[in-house]
Amino acid sequence: MKIGIIKYSVICCCLCFLFFIQTTNGQTFSKVLKNSRPNIIFVMTDDQGMGDLSCMGNEVVKTPNIDAFYQKSTRFTEYHVSPTCAPTRAAIMSGRHEFRVGVTHTILERERMALDVYTLPEALQSAGYKTGLFGKWHLGDAEDYLPQNRGFNEVLMHGGGGIGQVNLGDFPPNKDNVYFDNVLLHNETIVKTKGFCTDVFFDAAMAWLKENIDKQQQYFTYVSLNAPHAPLVAPENYKKRFLELGYDEGTASRYGMIENIDDNFGRLMSKLEEWNVLENTLVIFTTDNGATHLRGTLNGEKIKHFNANLKGGKNSPNEGGNHVPFFMYWKGVLTEGKDINQLTAHIDLYPTFAELVGAKLPEDMKDLEGLSLIPLLENTAINWEDRLLFTHCGRWKTGMVNTAKFTKMAIRSQKWRFVNNTELYDIINDPGERHNVAAEHPDVIAKFQEPYNEWWSNSIPLMINENRKRVKEQPLHTKYYKQLEAEGIPNWNPEDAITEKN
Repeated sequence: MKIGIIKYSVICCCLCFLFFIQTTNGQTFSKVLKNSRPNIIFVMTDDQGMGDLSCMGNEVVKTPNIDAFYQKSTRFTEYHVSPTCAPTRAAIMSGRHEFRVGVTHTILERERMALDVYTLPEALQSAGYKTGLFGKWHLGDAEDYLPQNRGFNEVLMHGGGGIGQVNLGDFPPNKDNVYFDNVLLHNETIVKTKGFCTDVFFDAAMAWLKENIDKQQQYFTYVSLNAPHAPLVAPENYKKRFLELGYDEGTASRYGMIENIDDNFGRLMSKLEEWNVLENTLVIFTTDNGATHLRGTLNGEKIKHFNANLKGGKNSPNEGGNHVPFFMYWKGVLTEGKDINQLTAHIDLYPTFAELVGAKLPEDMKDLEGLSLIPLLENTAINWEDRLLFTHCGRWKTGMVNTAKFTKMAIRSQKWRFVNNTELYDIINDPGERHNVAAEHPDVIAKFQEPYNEWWSNSIPLMINENRKRVKEQPLHTKYYKQLEAEGIPNWNPEDAITEKN
């Protein structure tokens, strides 16, 4: 009889572990997320800050579709990335701080992610997922560095760090047709697209999504937009409202780009609902760093644009440089309308996704530096330990790394932000970093210095691109002219690409 009771207890405990029921904000959570294997759609915009959404308090720009997504999402309110583009992408793709994988800049070949990285898409492929990238890669344009050779099955990308940045690696024709009818790389073929770039990237992503949904193939879709990165260019119908309000051309274009993103995101969510896949799909919306174009004019008067009351923007070591929105939605699984306030970062995404899909990681790969977010999503992280996040803007002059240790750097804990080795801010009570309290808390600063010194010293040997010589000719330029001479540049649309593969 005792044996039977013990067996019954063990069974009950196992069932409770596998299908635990917890109530958060009046909602029920009832699914173990590890190895739950959802499809993943990861939408990340470029240079869009905390203040660039109406759901985050902006009263000028209108983002009703992302606002609706926000309302039903699990929101990470203390999510941090890197202060600029390529570094954030390197951290997401590697699960390590960007300096640890060779990325210390956005140009000068210092944006190339080390080739020994076992990338996030490779990890997802190990679990049977197909992987697609649509938009911005920015981790190297030489052949070995291209996303097609780093774990992505499907790719539609521009070159360098932005469309039209021809001298930094993008395709030569894009200098004259910035953001419209662009030349892009589709897998191994350079193609000529038609339409506004954000529309094209969403169209391509949705066509590829539908193909995988029809085949019942699990997928990871990385919609990595170049908008609203400069140059500030938007379709006329998206600029019109802002120009009529009296805003300058740059502001009108930038906000127009954001509202275009919102319309496309709304199209995506409508299609996912129409295709009846939201119950097995994790959708994420986020941005890659803080905002740009923080000032403009309104009816000729100089103004500051709304930045969620944060200090600094892109390429700043302050909170506005790398504190960005992060919203997750998985219908019927994640708690809707829930804020998670623990300190999290881009390096946490790799271990989170790897656990979700059951990835098979190599034993000899370098250690991931982030933490899985699954305990926070399941509400099982009763004691989420405080942590230190190291931020550095990089971008020092080539060969000058030894002078850069305390220049444009920050250390962040749940409560504090320590900037440039001199300024300390109580972020909980002073999120706008208005009051430097360094003199009042030498004990706090002392706890930060040794970990940072150790982190910096250990990072320097891994900055493998520091003394790399500039390339004489950009790799995608060579690729473009070779194809142009041999076979020309074909016109392309997403439906044609799917038809060709079938």
